[in-house]
Amino acid sequence: MIKIILLILPISLLATAPSLYDQGKNLYLTKGCSGCHGISAGGTNQYPALAYRRKPFLMSKLQSYRAKQGSTQQSQLMIPFAMGLSDKEIDALTTFFSEYHENKSNYKPDLAARGDGGS
Repeated sequence: MIKIILLILPISLLATAPSLYDQGKNLYLTKGCSGCHGISAGGTNQYPALAYRRKPFLMSKLQSYRAKQGSTQQSQLMIPFAMGLSDKEIDALTTFFSEYHENKSNYKPDLAARGDGGS
């Protein structure tokens, strides 16, 4: 009986663990990313869209920011946010962006956050 429990326990633990996508979504919402990049990761007039971007590109960017490398003044704003990210967190975030499927049929960049052109 104990052998059966020991066999089933790891399988049940894996079944309840959040997916990499869900981990990335949680990180995106709890680390404050949505404050600049929008709730739907569609970007704003100052910050780029992250949803539907290629994973290798995003991983490279986040790893560069974590290493305190930013090529523009705007990209240097990302350095403090990326410095505390682990490889696993970068993997989860970039999985969330590249596989983005939140309200996919209704996806629009966060235009409301862009304002009306300067009033």
